Amino acid sequence: MCLRLGAVDAEESYEVIPLTKVNLSKPVVQVSLDLTSLQEALETAQVAVEAGVDWIEAGTPLLLAEGLHAVEALKQRFPGHPIVADLKTMDGGYLEAEMMAKAGADFVVVMGRAHDATIRRVVEAGRDFGVAVMGDNLGAADRVAEARRLASLGVDVVIHHIGYDERGEAPGLSPMDELLDVVDQAGVPVQAVGGLSIEQAVSCPDFGAPMVVIGAPLAIAADSFSANNKQLYAALHDICSRVHGRDVRSPGEARPAAAHG
Repeated sequence: MCLRLGAVDAEESYEVIPLTKVNLSKPVVQVSLDLTSLQEALETAQVAVEAGVDWIEAGTPLLLAEGLHAVEALKQRFPGHPIVADLKTMDGGYLEAEMMAKAGADFVVVMGRAHDATIRRVVEAGRDFGVAVMGDNLGAADRVAEARRLASLGVDVVIHHIGYDERGEAPGLSPMDELLDVVDQAGVPVQAVGGLSIEQAVSCPDFGAPMVVIGAPLAIAADSFSANNKQLYAALHDICSRVHGRDVRSPGEARPAAAHG
């Protein structure tokens, strides 16, 4: 499949390049709509697109609240932007992926803790319906090995993920801790998710993870979040400009200075 990648400003045109099982050559910014109101999600996505965001994620809370309608509405409003459906599939893989694909999703998410058969079925549906598959290593005892397993089962992208509840019980745990090892061993594009600061998220391409995920409510102070808040546009525009201007480290290349020691 081909995706529109690489715009720094909303007015600029996108270069269309294929998503393949190698690291993307240019970094992209994905906004995660972890909201429960479709109207607020659409308003937030509009601000994000105007700020230069490349991909739009229908976050799990939005899918729980609004279901397939959220994916349909986002695709209708933003047909030129890939839509990620973070449904976190654990079983019934083919049907769930098919439903999201028919609603307009370009990516679906399956959990690494699911059975191999489920992951294979999601991958099969992805091939049948033209969507890419993200495999999430959240909760794995060995996240690096889990990334290799997910790639071997055919996912297109590995999500290297430290969950919200896990971080609550293990303060300081970060996906940055093992990100270089995951990137070097996965063999597919990687994104890092879970408790990252904006500075850490922006630096992900330096570590070889080209897909930078920004949770919209976290781009500014969460207690003052509003889709119409001018701070949101400014924060996302600055993030996009910084990310789009970076090079992506290739697997096996010298590690960035911040990773040494």
